[in-house]
Amino acid sequence: MSFSVYLSGEIHTDWRAEIERGAKAAGLDVVFTSPVTDHPASDAAGDVLGATESGFWRDHQSAKVNAIRTRTLIAQSDMVVVRFGDKYKQWNAAFDAGYAAALGKPYVTLHDENIVHPLKEVDAEAQAWCTTTDQVVEILRYVLKA
Repeated sequence: MSFSVYLSGEIHTDWRAEIERGAKAAGLDVVFTSPVTDHPASDAAGDVLGATESGFWRDHQSAKVNAIRTRTLIAQSDMVVVRFGDKYKQWNAAFDAGYAAALGKPYVTLHDENIVHPLKEVDAEAQAWCTTTDQVVEILRYVLKA
């Protein structure tokens, strides 16, 4: 069975690469997709539409352009992994989890125990809460090979 997995969330660590390496080592037929993880490029995605008078409108334009990719790839995925890091608030990741839930896409969250409380609603809808990338790989192995 082939599977498409969208990797959403935190962009400051190599968690995506860890999952991809683990899936490859386990011999899993998985295609991974993700948002644009180059932070400056993501922030500038809407700049092609012209200069704006405020940071709000620049962010608004870029969010809409980024949403073309995000919505398409989440809709095409079989599963979504949503990573929440400790350093930054990933509101976009929480939105991606909600979008996946609204589409009926299964998703798992990946975060440390110290942010369980602020993510209680996101975790409540998730099919699993993982604390390590190895757990994510094991879930993928189970789903694809069991």
